[in-house]
Amino acid sequence: MLEGIIRESTGKKAVKALRRDGYLIANIYGKGLDNVNAAFKSNEYIRTVRNKDSIAFPVKVDGKELNVVVQAYESHPLTAELLHVDLMVAQPGVVTHYMVPVNPVGTPVGLKNKGLLNVAKPRLRVKAAIEALPNTIDINVNNLDVGDAVMIRDLADIENVKFTDDGRVSVLSMIKAK
Repeated sequence: MLEGIIRESTGKKAVKALRRDGYLIANIYGKGLDNVNAAFKSNEYIRTVRNKDSIAFPVKVDGKELNVVVQAYESHPLTAELLHVDLMVAQPGVVTHYMVPVNPVGTPVGLKNKGLLNVAKPRLRVKAAIEALPNTIDINVNNLDVGDAVMIRDLADIENVKFTDDGRVSVLSMIKAK
């Protein structure tokens, strides 16, 4: 479990000192909960997020265990080092927006016809409760040929999960290789 500390000061000087010591600045929030200004060891945070098996993962801050979901993050434009992360508490029964990763399944026919599989939306925005949320949205791409695309309206409905993007938005497509 990822353990963090509470930040007493939220000023620029204190944030710089924490980053110098190898900490990642985080804000933890949720519906009806007080915001928590926290900091995690940067390397431990990255290891935890890469090795998680679901969208939500547990953290421990100030003796309290929270199940959180990454909502947004900020990275340095040149070094790509993580600077800041927003974590939302995944409360049971509360319906809210989540970003769910797309997982193309299979080998497209278009690969033999000199095409490339283009993943236009690697994550889809959905509205659901944490209990109904799938870990990934699997899309079968076996029948895709060059020029074909999968739109959000083409995806199978998932019980208690609503796609919030427009149905005309392309998720995957087979494009012609140059």
